[in-house]
Amino acid sequence: MGYLLGIDVGSTNLKAVLFGTDGRMVAKHEVPTECFHPDPAHPDWAVWQPAQIWTGIAQSVRAVVASLAGGEILGVAVTGMGMDGVPINRDGQWLYPFISWHCPRTAPQQAWWLANIGADEQFAQGGNQVWTFNTALRLRWMQEHEPDILKKTHKWLLIEDFVNFMLCGETVTDYSMASTTLLFDQRTRRWNDDLLRRAGIDRSLLCDPLPAGTQIGRVHQAAAEATGLKQGTPVVLGGHDYCCGCLPTGAFEPGVLLDVLGTWEMVVSALHEPVLTPEVQRMGVLVDSHVARDRYAVMGATVAADMLEWFKREIGLPTSVGEADASEWARLIALASHSPIGSNGVFFLPHMSGSFCPVLDPASAGAFVGLRNLASRGDLFRAVIEGLNYQFLEIVRAFERGLGVRNDRIVAIGGPTKNQLWMQGKADVTGLVVEVPDMEEAVPLGAALLAGIGTGVYRNEQDAFNQVYRPGTCYVPDKQAQARYRDLYTRYAALYPALKAFVQTAMPA
Repeated sequence: MGYLLGIDVGSTNLKAVLFGTDGRMVAKHEVPTECFHPDPAHPDWAVWQPAQIWTGIAQSVRAVVASLAGGEILGVAVTGMGMDGVPINRDGQWLYPFISWHCPRTAPQQAWWLANIGADEQFAQGGNQVWTFNTALRLRWMQEHEPDILKKTHKWLLIEDFVNFMLCGETVTDYSMASTTLLFDQRTRRWNDDLLRRAGIDRSLLCDPLPAGTQIGRVHQAAAEATGLKQGTPVVLGGHDYCCGCLPTGAFEPGVLLDVLGTWEMVVSALHEPVLTPEVQRMGVLVDSHVARDRYAVMGATVAADMLEWFKREIGLPTSVGEADASEWARLIALASHSPIGSNGVFFLPHMSGSFCPVLDPASAGAFVGLRNLASRGDLFRAVIEGLNYQFLEIVRAFERGLGVRNDRIVAIGGPTKNQLWMQGKADVTGLVVEVPDMEEAVPLGAALLAGIGTGVYRNEQDAFNQVYRPGTCYVPDKQAQARYRDLYTRYAALYPALKAFVQTAMPA
């Protein structure tokens, strides 16, 4: 029997997941990703140590390989977070830690980029929002603060590409990861020579970009000894995590919207051609090259489940000694379920960490509105869920308006999909069926499917999807609830404009 291995380099865990070619999970192991703060002079600076990343990955891979009683691992591919990179010399030694996306040190470089390149031009060429942690800003920081290290650098490896290098010795990247750097041209799918020149970045530092699903090498002896993988196992290019999650869910085709739920909510739509207009840029989204061939991925992200975590922590029910976290969630959801649609007049604006999509206003703030002395804890908790669903509807409508794509269905993945009240509310607010597939670990499964495509197990993305997709729970819109939410949404939509001026004058500097 043959298996496919997906490696997921995440901010929380370093994960190896083994799948059968039918997409069923066979084994999983993970170790925590450790974020370090090594500079006492700058306690807020944050890095990932290359040794911890590699040893954690190797430990996870060794554990799943050891669990196999028979069969062969046909291929391996890597997915995970974007942007963070490490410099290596010609001998393959790392010269400086990964500067983590948590690290604020590149704020001056971000200001330079916005002043000299500009947000509009950057989006029109690369589909990027200019964030503090973009790869190009790290390279400019190294130029200014560690020039001797940069002079010794042979290649700057993005974090997935570093794992691939440790597995097979090749220095390449895929289109989706290259898209995170600020230096990639989305129309040509090549490094942007003009931006490189203006930024003063040496093109030779960057890995050659190739399509995801390309076989790039084979596991060499040192990696085999570290991981337990068989020497010669094919290594295939994976890609950015949310793009990989689109493959097993079918969201690599336009019209299928992927909703990735967690602390943040990432909404992803596929396109045949990039849409790099000012309107789309103002929505706060990214337009990246997809891991699916000849596709682009549009992603909008906003804080989501963190609002529920905040509520449980600060307002939630008293807990008894030894009470399980799941029990507390169940009690809160039960209270919210007894509150009617509209939460007895309570509305929640879910901007407690600012707003990022489709309203791009990091200075915005959250609010409960409509509180009376009869409002219950259940009303407030339901209002938080409804506010998140109204925000999701804003994103859906902005995607349809700005991208010209009509969404036919929504596929939702992630831990919060277990919250049936939230999922049914999504269906009722949007008027679309929400599918929660019977699927474990969709992101590393997407990487494993790329490994299968690169080794000929599957003909293409559609063939891979057909072989692994298993329908799960479908939440169908309730027509009466949909009509009620249609009216309530118009009131919700007035909250941000009404509160914006107040927040600007009332919030502390």
